[in-house]
Amino acid sequence: MDVRMFTVGPVQENSYLLRREGATEALLVDPGDEAPRLLGTIDALGVDLKAILLTHCHFDHIGAVAPVARATGAPVYCPRGEVGILQDIMAYVPWPGFGPFESWDPEHTVSGGETLHLAGLEIEVVSTPGHSPDHVTYALAGEAPPLLFSGDVLFQSSVGRTDLPGADHATLMASIAVLLDRFDDETVVHPGHMGLTTLGRERASNPFLSELTGS
Repeated sequence: MDVRMFTVGPVQENSYLLRREGATEALLVDPGDEAPRLLGTIDALGVDLKAILLTHCHFDHIGAVAPVARATGAPVYCPRGEVGILQDIMAYVPWPGFGPFESWDPEHTVSGGETLHLAGLEIEVVSTPGHSPDHVTYALAGEAPPLLFSGDVLFQSSVGRTDLPGADHATLMASIAVLLDRFDDETVVHPGHMGLTTLGRERASNPFLSELTGS
């Protein structure tokens, strides 16, 4: 797999461009900001962007959706319960000084349980609410190693914040428990902030997971 991480915007959000090594089709996960940078890489690689996948609709994960979708023609897959946020982004930006961001009407919705076949990849959509009401994680379980694009559910030695509207700590921990139960320790976690990690590393050392792991 060829996975390229772009840390973008004032909140330092991670966007991911992924494809099979050398493939001409690619996917983009959570284009949060800096559309010219993302589009420049897509153009430089000469790839056809087949879809934009959103884990959730906080502004730092969707700020570049509209310009990237318009420029590439790629359809947007949005968590069903958060479509209204994508359609009216600035109404949901809680702090001054961010944006302006352009809203977008997504072409597809997901809610967990779907299997997507895009750009030659098989992607499981896993419902992982808690940080946001309808957050999802995208899993490429058939790869070696398996990959998770976890948005703001799980980080290196941390977890997603639950002090935002619609968030809930117990729900978030239940979502993380689902990921730990379903996927192997070598699964590489591509989070929405900070660096890459693995489920095994977080199971063993993440202090926020002690209530799940008994450590």
